[in-house]
Amino acid sequence: MKHRIAAAAVAAAVLVGGGIAATAAFADDDGRGHERTERNEDRADDRTDDRADTDDQADGRAEAGRAADDRPVSLDRALAAALKAVPGTATEAELEDDGDDDDGRDDGRRVWEFDVYGKDKVWHDVTVDAANAKVLSTRDDDNDDRDRHAPRSASVTLVTAVNAALRSEPGTVTSVDLDDDDDDDRAGGGTPRWEIEITGDDGREHELRVDAGTAAVTVDRDDD
Repeated sequence: MKHRIAAAAVAAAVLVGGGIAATAAFADDDGRGHERTERNEDRADDRTDDRADTDDQADGRAEAGRAADDRPVSLDRALAAALKAVPGTATEAELEDDGDDDDGRDDGRRVWEFDVYGKDKVWHDVTVDAANAKVLSTRDDDNDDRDRHAPRSASVTLVTAVNAALRSEPGTVTSVDLDDDDDDDRAGGGTPRWEIEITGDDGREHELRVDAGTAAVTVDRDDD
């Protein structure tokens, strides 16, 4: 009888212990499962954040690319293309919208317009795409009444004058013109000068004058 009671007690203890062990095992498995779920969720969140960062970077590159596309090619590059098409001396350069031109088109394209006194002793109008420096058109201007002596009397070239102006006022050149008028207060008179308009790095418009004989720069204070 005592033996049966002892056996029953042992069996009960085994069952109770097994239940406790099973419960502990289940609890442990549940805890590990919960940890795995949290880790998976964290990894998913990290991947989402990474994708968002990648998208932001792509948007930034695209925006930078659009900004770069909006900037005109340098005046040097556009002028080189113009003079390759029409060898001679450039006396005027203007950055403008194509719709402002007299060809009637308005496609939003910006162009450089150059006046070139050719080696053939004829004035030419040359249009260069401001986006890629491609020459769009050249036109002879036989009726131009400009002084044909002016280009030869300017020892300082357009490019040299522009570089001198940019050293004085950094920014983007939008207009250059060789002015040979005598009705001003220049000492001695008769010496041409370059009139250059620049959109400064400060966003303001500036007009500078560069002596066509010495490259000396003066600022038109009326525009300040």
